[in-house]
Amino acid sequence: MAREYELKAAPSDAGGLIGESATTINRRQFLRYGFNTAAGVLTASLGMLGFAAILLPPGGGSGGDLAVKFWAKGREDSAWYGAQHLQSMTKSSFVEEAASSSTKTAGASGVWNGVPVVVMYVEHSKYAGTPESNGKARFQFTEGMDETGKYVGHFEDLAEADPRLMPSEDLVMVFGRCTHLCCIPGWQLVSNSFTEDSWTPGGGDDGGTKLFCICHSSRFDPTVLEMNTNRNRSTGATFNYAGIRRSGGPAPVGLPIIPIQMNGDVVEGLADYVDWYTYCD
Repeated sequence: MAREYELKAAPSDAGGLIGESATTINRRQFLRYGFNTAAGVLTASLGMLGFAAILLPPGGGSGGDLAVKFWAKGREDSAWYGAQHLQSMTKSSFVEEAASSSTKTAGASGVWNGVPVVVMYVEHSKYAGTPESNGKARFQFTEGMDETGKYVGHFEDLAEADPRLMPSEDLVMVFGRCTHLCCIPGWQLVSNSFTEDSWTPGGGDDGGTKLFCICHSSRFDPTVLEMNTNRNRSTGATFNYAGIRRSGGPAPVGLPIIPIQMNGDVVEGLADYVDWYTYCD
């Protein structure tokens, strides 16, 4: 029997495809190799109005700014960051929201440089040295296996070469396109055992605190950082990347990280690893 999920009010996730600089994946490319694949599935899942709501208006959004913007289109009254739609993300906002979480985590959909992202706050700096049995989330840095189960490498192999890949100020940001069919996963858009406010270590499919893709139920654990491998679907070129772990569902591998830098309290993304985001091509 198929699992049933209770959708929250006005579900919509980060979207927007507007950047056209040479260092970003531009609107035309996303329309070609992203939504051509995912549009039918998203429309079926959300309805046409729900699908339209996840798209940024033409010419809107971050306009190439490094700052990450909250994206709550259609969820202004239900998302904790709804009142901050299209405002720059700040660490203090995540810290305040995480204070009410039993796992001390918080997540939000966003748009950065014209592409959808999800940002998660994990109070790692406070709980990394405490017993895991207390249920307080912390980052785990692990080895990665590709979709065939072959060992790829360890997250720290990449982080040693570029320390900016480590979470900044307890924050991690991922490219918001599912590695299955390029749909757009989100943080707590639905209510089920995968998205509840609970945490278990190890990167398995038990416990909550997962990113969840409502199209085909792929799950990703934002607390587990690993090295993995993916490929550009147009050219077949393969690449290793740093990302968060796939914990379940049809997605073959996890989601790639976008490195973060802090500008005071404002969260900014770095466009150093654009090739990692081409698997929808």
